[in-house]
Amino acid sequence: MNSESTNTEAVSASVQSQSAGDIAAEPAVNADRKKMVKRVGAGLIVLVLVLALAVPYIFHALSYESTDDAFIDGDIVPVSPRVAGHVSRVTVSANRWVKAGDLLVELDARDYEARLDAAKAALESATAADRARQLGVELTRITATSELDEAQNKVESAKAAVQEATARQAMSRAALEQAENQATSADAEHQSKMADLKRCREMAETQTISSQDLDHAVTAEQIAAAALAAAQKNISVRKAAVDEAGAALKIAEADLRIANARLTEAQSAPQRIEQSRSQADQSGSDVDRARADMIQAQLNLSYTKIVAPCDGFVTRKNVEPGQFVQVGQSLMAIVPHEVWVIANFKETQLTHMKPGQPARIKVDAYPNREFEGHVDSIQHGTGARFSLLPPENATGNYVKVTQRVPVKIVFDQPEKDIHVLLSPGMSVVPDVNVKAGGRQDGNPQEHSTGKNTPEAKNN
Repeated sequence: MNSESTNTEAVSASVQSQSAGDIAAEPAVNADRKKMVKRVGAGLIVLVLVLALAVPYIFHALSYESTDDAFIDGDIVPVSPRVAGHVSRVTVSANRWVKAGDLLVELDARDYEARLDAAKAALESATAADRARQLGVELTRITATSELDEAQNKVESAKAAVQEATARQAMSRAALEQAENQATSADAEHQSKMADLKRCREMAETQTISSQDLDHAVTAEQIAAAALAAAQKNISVRKAAVDEAGAALKIAEADLRIANARLTEAQSAPQRIEQSRSQADQSGSDVDRARADMIQAQLNLSYTKIVAPCDGFVTRKNVEPGQFVQVGQSLMAIVPHEVWVIANFKETQLTHMKPGQPARIKVDAYPNREFEGHVDSIQHGTGARFSLLPPENATGNYVKVTQRVPVKIVFDQPEKDIHVLLSPGMSVVPDVNVKAGGRQDGNPQEHSTGKNTPEAKNN
């Protein structure tokens, strides 16, 4: 019994001592729990703050594409002379604003003024020669026509003269033949009378006939002799007439040949008129050539005044008075105010990028300011492909390199930024909102199939 009571007391004492230890350890556990709650709360607060700060950046990273390989670009209009000469005056200085048409450089124009005067004189001379040729055409036409008519008339007259001479020759020959017949008859008559006279003389010697009959026979013989002499003389006259008629016929035939030759020459009047017209046309071409030379001389004279081709700022000025400049030599450059951004995005950044998407542009020169813009176009080809020495991947060992594609970004309100220095070559950082809607930059299939052509739309 004593032992049991002793055990009971020991157990009671042990329980009491354990209860006292638990009571003593309870404040320490509560303190640890409070520390744990504070740590968890602080962690949650930090997590919430981290999420609050990270979500915009995550959203921005998912919705925007950015690159620091971007620069401002713009047109750089070179100014160069179109004629050679000495510079007499330079009216602008570097980095000055000029308007289109403002005088920039003036060349010595005296040589070109002299050339213009010579060209004007050549034009006047060619014009006078052309007028003379035109009058020559009309004069040739009138002269050739009249010569043709006159030649035709002379041919007709010569033909008539030949016919008349031929008829006269025929009449002369007929008269000669008649005279010869008369002479033959007179000769026969004379021979008969001579024979009668001879018989009468013989009979007169024998006094068969009277002296009176003999006298009649002598008279008859003398008459026959006179008639024969007259007939022979008539033959000479008729022969002379025949010869004269033959000579007249030859002259008439010669005149006819001359008239025919002149007619043949006169019949070339159309060719002469055409030749004169050709010469007049050539003189007209000379006038056109002289006028073109004068216009060119006027242009060359006007080119001695070099004016601004557009509005912009004068840059890269390298011309001074007295300098001799050649055609095409760079004198200066004009940079217009209109600029844009060329951003070289990686090809992996172009998945959702389209023309028309908005962009925010930060310029290194203005770190506290953002400019609004939008994607204008995306180049159809990487920058390396259009470089001076494009890569040739078919040779050597190939190492894949992420390519960059130029993207043109334009400013939305450039008129508000007119007093801000935005010049080609300045560094920028654009952010493009690729989640925003854009526009399609053309449908290649429509271009290839012809569905977008006006003919296809009409059909």
